[in-house]
Order: sequence, then structure tokens, then C-alpha cells
Amino acid sequence: MDSPSNFPRYSEYKDSGVEWLGEVPAHWAATRLQRLASIRYGIGEPPQYRTEGVPLIRATNVHAGAITAEGLVLVDPSDIPEKRIVWLAAGDIIVVRSGAYTGDSAIIRDHHCPSIAGFDMVVKPNACVPQFLQYSLLSKYLKEDQIDLEKLRAAQPHLNAEELGSCVVIVPTEKEQTTIAAFLDRETAKIDALVAEQEKLIALLKEKRQAVISHAVTKGLNPDAPMKPSGVEWLGDVPAHWEMRPVGALSRRISYGFTNPMPTAESGPYMLTANDVCDGYVNYADARHTTEEAFASLLTEKSRPEIDNILITKDGTLGRVALHDGSVACINQSVASIAADTELVTPDFLCVCLRGGVYQDRMIYEAGGTTIKHIYISRLAKMPIGLPPIDEQKAVCGWLSEQMNIFNALVVEAERAITLLKERRSALISAAVTGQIDVRGAAEAQAA
Repeated sequence: MDSPSNFPRYSEYKDSGVEWLGEVPAHWAATRLQRLASIRYGIGEPPQYRTEGVPLIRATNVHAGAITAEGLVLVDPSDIPEKRIVWLAAGDIIVVRSGAYTGDSAIIRDHHCPSIAGFDMVVKPNACVPQFLQYSLLSKYLKEDQIDLEKLRAAQPHLNAEELGSCVVIVPTEKEQTTIAAFLDRETAKIDALVAEQEKLIALLKEKRQAVISHAVTKGLNPDAPMKPSGVEWLGDVPAHWEMRPVGALSRRISYGFTNPMPTAESGPYMLTANDVCDGYVNYADARHTTEEAFASLLTEKSRPEIDNILITKDGTLGRVALHDGSVACINQSVASIAADTELVTPDFLCVCLRGGVYQDRMIYEAGGTTIKHIYISRLAKMPIGLPPIDEQKAVCGWLSEQMNIFNALVVEAERAITLLKERRSALISAAVTGQIDVRGAAEAQAA
């Protein structure tokens, strides 16, 4: 898999006439996107979702050039006025028009048809090769230097058809567009396969990490320790000297956060939601803030976790567990907080127990709700925990800390590899669709 620097350049270049783009191959031309394709909007307000029907392609299904099945919904075309329906055809390109992913795009392929466009824009190429235009929409010069600037002109990220149509696109001959698109199809497929391998490795590492935690917090560190039945079918045997205690008996308080509206601020105490609580840590980077006054006057103690309180996501992605580091913060109703009774259990041990696979599985199993699941703190309080003496709890946590450092380092290494691969993918696309590299020879060699 070659980097852009390994490919030759074209023999002759010219000024593109676009200040931020610089030189392009002499035989390439600059034009507006609206001259290469028609642009229209999808159906707008969607009809009722069905268990059977035709896929409705929404922004959640658009990801860096590909249509993903995650979150795909079905609709009945008869529920939509005929004039509003936009049937998608192979080669059409969906461009997200609002929200966090504004400007992201993906091409429709044969296996996506039949399907209907949701709220977003549909670009129908009529004077260029669709795959080439799709790669151009993913490139730095079009996505970052033009679309991203347009979408940020509004208070909320937004892009309309006029703004998209006015974007400058650099195009070679139709034959060369086809050659470049085919080359990028092959090269990006190789990179995507490597990314998938790293993602699979991360999933396996996290699964193994949970298994290691589960074994340590249910069987202990001594493989020769006498065992006894725990009395809990899903837990099995535990060391004979361990006690069985429910979470509630090991806690001074189990509660969840505020339900009342809270003002937001540029800085101040953090307002943590389930989105901010990750597996083993709290991500403050994306957390919102509230005012000092609201923090002091509008909240009760149960919404203001103290240092070493255990935070658990009870709504959304269920069961993520982290130890609160003492940062000034409040939690909303999607997060539960456990204040450990430190005469019986260390916060570290109770936290790591709840992160273990066997307890994670049980929390999810006992989650209530019909369509949307929740972890109820009343059920959480009854969940039995195998409890060793305090000294042994500390030993287990110390050993697990060493093991987690090893796992975490491997995960970080894999995540770094993914980042580098995606950067290489982006750089290759941008270089190819702006003519900064000449891939015609490589494409011919690949096709031979």
C-alpha cells in the first residue's frame, strides 16, 4: 500500500485560479458542482417507521463515503406523497445537510436500491463520473476547504443546495475520472480492510480485558484457594473465605442525577450525562458546563458526586462504569452514582467488579423497559457481589491495574494505527482527485 509521495506527478501543471488550491494538471478544468450534477432535497419530515418496507437513508447511515446499515429504518412508500418521494439510484450521492455530520457524503450502490432519501440532499451526477465526484466530496479541498466553511456560516451546522452547488470541483477527462475512481476503489478497500482488522483486534482486547476482570473479582488471585458455592447461579463458585453482599449493603448511597432543566455555560462545573461516562474513565472533553450559581442552588447532593463515587450509565449505552476523580461536576438522570461504604469495600474494588464481564452481563440482563432499556437502581442495589477482605480487595485491584495498563497500551496502539490509516486514506484521495499525483500508470498495472 503506497503513500501519495510514492506516485509520480503529471508532466505539466497550471494555476487552478483558486487561491487555496494552487496548481492542477494542465489539462484539468475547474467548474462548479452544479454544472456536474443536479441537487435536490430528500423527503424532509419522515413518515412512520415500519417493520417492513423500503430503507430510508438518513444522516446516521452516511459515513465517509459509505452507507452503513446501523440505525437503518424502513418506511412504506404509500405513506409518503408521491411528489415528495426521492427514489435513489446507483451513482446518486447523499450529502448530509444539517447537524454534526453536515457535509459528509456517501454514494448509493446497486445493493442499496430500492431506497428513499430522507432529509438530506441528493446529488445526481450528469456530467461527470459519479465515483470520481464522490471521492472529490471526501477530499480536503472540497470537504474541508469549501463545504466545512459554508456549513459554519449558520449558528448551527447547515448546508443548502445553493451552497453545495457553488463549490469548485476540479475535473480531468471522463476516461481519467474513471481511472482515478477505480484506482481509489482498490486502494481504499485495502486500507479499509486493515482498519477493520485493527477494529476487530480492539474488540477482542476489550473482551479479553473484561474476562480478566471477571475472573479476578469472582475467583480471586490464588488458583489454589478453596471454593464454595456462591448461592447465585450466574456467579458460580467463589473463594470459601469471601462473603456475599448485595451492592446496596456495600453502599452509603445509590442514586441518580437531576431531572430538572439546568442552564449551560461556557465554563464552570461539568454536567455529566451517559455520553460522558466511558469504560473506566470520564471523558470531560465533550461535557457541557453549568453555572456556579445553578450548581449550588438547583441541585441536591445526589446530583453532585464526590471523589471516588462510582458512576454508571443507566440510560443510553448501559453499564459503562467509571470512578469519579473529584472534578467539580453534576450528573443527570442518565447516570447513577454509588457512594461505597469504605469500611466494607474499597471504591476501586466495587468499581472494577461492576466493570467485569459477569456483572456487566447481569446488569444488562436485569435492565427494564419495553423498547428502551434502563438500569434501575433498585435492581442494581440487590445485585450480589463476592466480597474478599479489604487487604485482598486492594491486592486484586493492584494486580488488575497492572493488567489493565497492558491491555490499554495495546488498545491505544491499535487506535493509533487506525488513525494513521485513515489519515493515509484521506491524503491519498485528496492527492488523486486534485492531480497532485498521477495514478494512471498504477491503475493500469493493477488492472493488468
